[in-house]
Amino acid sequence: MLLCLSGTYFALYFLATLLMIVYKSQVFSYPQNHLVLDLTLLFLMGILEAAQLYFGTKGNLTEAEAPLATSLMLTVAGSLLSVYFLLWQTLVLWADSILSATLLTFHGLEAVLQVVAIAAFIS
Repeated sequence: MLLCLSGTYFALYFLATLLMIVYKSQVFSYPQNHLVLDLTLLFLMGILEAAQLYFGTKGNLTEAEAPLATSLMLTVAGSLLSVYFLLWQTLVLWADSILSATLLTFHGLEAVLQVVAIAAFIS
């Protein structure tokens, strides 16, 4: 259930962040190299999130530790990118902060539940 909710939220997060980056590039003086970096990291985050949701769902359905461990590692990588968009992005709007903090909360909950599931599957 949390994976479905997180996947839906990430789709909305991706769209909102993409639109905010376009808005910031039009309204503010946004350096071109930073624009490319932010867009690249956002698309990388999308790829990592899709892989994380795939492995998390596969691990839960098959009750296997390896896909869940892979999903956990991808969750950590996604969390680091969330922190980037929360704190270190070139221009951080208030909406960026709220969206990234919510995504980071989802990642934290997923990580805890993945560790619990891995422990349950091992024993």
